[in-house]
Amino acid sequence: MLPRLDGASSIQPVASQFLDALADTAFSGDFETHYASRLAVATDNSVYQKLPQAVVFPKTSEDVATLAKLSHSAEYREVVFSPRGGGTGTNGQSLTAGIVVDISRYMNKVLEINEDEGWVRVQAGVVKDQLNDAVRPYGYFFSPDLSTSNRATIGGMINTDASGQGSLRYGKTSDHVLSLQAVFADGSMLETDLSSGLPAEDSLACQALTVSHAVCRDNRPLIDKKFPSLNRFLTGYDLKNAYLPEDDDFDITRILCGAEGSLAFITEAKLNLTQIPKVRTLVNVKYNSFDSALRHAPFMVEADALSVETVDSKVLNLAKQDIIWHTVSDLFVEVPDKEMLGVNMVEYEGQDSEKIARQVKALTDKLDVMIAKGEAGVIGYQVCDDLASIGRIYAMRKKAVGLLGATKGSAKPIAFAEDTCVPPENLADFIADFRNLLDSKSLHYGMFGHVDAGVLHVRPALDMCDPEQERLMRETSDQVVALVAKYGGLMWGEHGKGFRSEYGPAFFGKALFTELRRIKSAFDPFNKMNPGKICTPLSSTAELVKVSDAKRGLFDRQIDIEVRDSFKPVMECNGNGLCFNYDSASPMCPSMKVTADRRHSPKGRAGLVREWLRQISEQGVDILDIEQATLKEGTSIKQMVERVRNKLSQRHEYDFSHEVYEAMSGCLACKACASQCPIKVDVPSFRSRFLNIYHSRYQRPVKDYLVANIESLIPIMAGSPSVVNGVMSQPWVNKLLASSLGYVDAPLLSTPTLKQRLASSGIQTLGLEQLRRLTQGQKEQSVIIVQDPFTSFYDAGVVDDLAHLALRLGKNPILLPFKPNGKAQHVKGFIRSFSKTPESTAEVLLAIAELGIPMVGVDPALVLCYRDEYKEILGDKKTNFTVNTVHEWLLPELYSLEFGDAVSDEEPWYLFAHCTEKTKLPNAEKEWGEIFKHFGARLQTVPVGCCGMAGTFGHEADKQQMSRDIYGLSWQPRLEELPAERCLATGYSCRSQVKRFENINIQHPVQALLKILSM
Repeated sequence: MLPRLDGASSIQPVASQFLDALADTAFSGDFETHYASRLAVATDNSVYQKLPQAVVFPKTSEDVATLAKLSHSAEYREVVFSPRGGGTGTNGQSLTAGIVVDISRYMNKVLEINEDEGWVRVQAGVVKDQLNDAVRPYGYFFSPDLSTSNRATIGGMINTDASGQGSLRYGKTSDHVLSLQAVFADGSMLETDLSSGLPAEDSLACQALTVSHAVCRDNRPLIDKKFPSLNRFLTGYDLKNAYLPEDDDFDITRILCGAEGSLAFITEAKLNLTQIPKVRTLVNVKYNSFDSALRHAPFMVEADALSVETVDSKVLNLAKQDIIWHTVSDLFVEVPDKEMLGVNMVEYEGQDSEKIARQVKALTDKLDVMIAKGEAGVIGYQVCDDLASIGRIYAMRKKAVGLLGATKGSAKPIAFAEDTCVPPENLADFIADFRNLLDSKSLHYGMFGHVDAGVLHVRPALDMCDPEQERLMRETSDQVVALVAKYGGLMWGEHGKGFRSEYGPAFFGKALFTELRRIKSAFDPFNKMNPGKICTPLSSTAELVKVSDAKRGLFDRQIDIEVRDSFKPVMECNGNGLCFNYDSASPMCPSMKVTADRRHSPKGRAGLVREWLRQISEQGVDILDIEQATLKEGTSIKQMVERVRNKLSQRHEYDFSHEVYEAMSGCLACKACASQCPIKVDVPSFRSRFLNIYHSRYQRPVKDYLVANIESLIPIMAGSPSVVNGVMSQPWVNKLLASSLGYVDAPLLSTPTLKQRLASSGIQTLGLEQLRRLTQGQKEQSVIIVQDPFTSFYDAGVVDDLAHLALRLGKNPILLPFKPNGKAQHVKGFIRSFSKTPESTAEVLLAIAELGIPMVGVDPALVLCYRDEYKEILGDKKTNFTVNTVHEWLLPELYSLEFGDAVSDEEPWYLFAHCTEKTKLPNAEKEWGEIFKHFGARLQTVPVGCCGMAGTFGHEADKQQMSRDIYGLSWQPRLEELPAERCLATGYSCRSQVKRFENINIQHPVQALLKILSM
């Protein structure tokens, strides 16, 4: 049986006392101390792991000032903080053993947009893409770009002085910061443009202003000598750009940008905006080697391009294996008889279309000559001036970081030397030496970067569970630092210092590093703000953090290797955080979107299960043995009694398993993570295994048994639908179901039933033996409709209309007798039961597949279960059959179907696609559009995420509010804008959710097609 886990680390008494005291102040935010919440912020997108004491979520700048002021008192001097935004840092910048102050949950508002002057004021927790969405209607955008723009916060960008594509022209974040609202370690506040006046003389804000000004003024010659002249200038305490000697002008904003939260909390920012270019053109230049692409980059920069981005063949090949490739494959067409081993993506943009056209032509004319002469390794190019296509190309480029993490094997590309920066003219030679260094250690790697700025992204593949590989990381890191110095560059050209802070003293030299420490002393004399990062106060004996500090691998290697291999979707999460995508129209992790709780994300859930596995291994328990036992044994009366007893004792006994369970119970099993995450972290897969094991110790809720057995119960209830519906319509029955079973808003069975509908049309239901007796001609003319429990019994009109659509198109529809699919069993972790259901159903479907009759299912989630969860259980051989979704069946048949002349349906139809269908079948929406076009109709795809129903999730009483909140993110506002009678949804759960909240019935696309053909 699963052991009780009580190994959670308790928080320090001083931290606990501080939080108790904070609760007695005017602080209006939240704070969390349970182990799961702390674990969720113990990692970022780096290899490091540090468990904080607590996580604090302030709601206002005043909240931040309150906690800082309280901690400044002598009794709480030991309490230290680290600000955190999106948690996307690659060097552990926000990791701390102190208290994490997470700005992103509440302080995420765009406060003011000044269209006339072209600036915006935001809270620090605003996501970069969110900001651009807000200012786009005014013709502006915030130009510093980065690959994590859909989850990185403005506060995080400021703290790392982030930049990315286009920085040669647009610069870094600090180039666009007009003013910051900063809260200092004593609670004093400063508006850095001094618009709110000078700070009080006895405050840290005043001290910081005075001392940092003096340091920048008095050490100017030393600063000029040491700071390299690079586009990606030094991050952290930017002494060079903070002071203009000619005007004796000092801007403390520049000191704070890139300070990684080591000086003060950033709570608000006033930012300048850039006009959106009217014209954009991208030229994808293809090369016969990556070295050729790199050496040719200066030529592109001289051609006055906005940016030159490079990608090597490894990254391109990884992209080809990902869901994202279908969106860009036509923009990277292979050159006949040539191998494309490198690409430079050269962008031109501006307000003058004629000027841009001249620039592009000048470049392509020269490229044509090079191709003809076989010069510079250029083998071809493609020009793209379609904004949507350019966006897709950059989406692929942005996903490159995550794609590298999807490399097969135990060695994974990791971040530690991934943002080196050298003068662009030295880049090719630097990379040649860099490659020799990595090759000498037999390390594999992929490369991409901003060659116009001399920034290279390299992530060598290492197995951090292997202590020797961890040592190799340290050795390689030291050697890269020396190599960067040789070529006059920086180790940290884009992603900040973090745990690389230990290299600071050697880079700056003793004299200048002492001045940095002087600044730190003025801002933060007691070393409370992100201690160990960048530098320490002069009076402090504390050490800087080190490259060799504790990493995730230290904890992961405590898990038995067989367990690690068995739980790969858990172990391979690298923390890239794409699951934090703020976009409400993205299907990625709806539970994270509505809770703003990192635990309720694929990254959070993977991290919790990792720790769960580690603690179980620590107790010497073989989790795989426990799992096997649950699959073989039935539950005895004694075990049931023990589980009930354990369930009752939950409120009294701590067990970390309960915290994992809480995070897992909020998962909708939509499987967006399984395809949207670049690492393919499939939460529903390991969630099901966890639930199965968890319930070997703790009794299941009654509602789980109801859900798991729904496919057995529905056919029985459908025998008397009027009686069942009459009972289910009674208010007291609904109250009873809610109170006793935790089940709400139960749908009513279809009347007439599907059997009655089809019987009146003469459409047959045939079993396997009857199908075998069909002639070859009959088989070729037939299509088999594979039933799912929800559409057949609760939305029978859709199945009926599919059958009549098939008839209308000259096909003979045959209904297959209902066989349980089992997906609900998998979702609820009834693995033993689920292992039996697919065996039985797959046997029938495999036999039908041998007859050569196409099979089609109505509901995408259930159809895709045959390809996904069935293969997990049965393997490829027993699942060598295909049940198509409706659009997959229709599309290849279009030109052979009999339907007469195409009609003209001018008014558009609107498609709300099922989230699982969109993510597992990325061409689905496009293909539905082609089908409608073929029949003379227009179909517009509506960008929405999850509807919030997800099978039976929305019917569970404790999930009802989350379900409603998810529905309100994208479905509700889109439906309000459109005529309901023209809205279509492919998923049963989606249509059910709309009916529940809007009291309207929207149709399946097959029903619209049937109407179109009846015009």
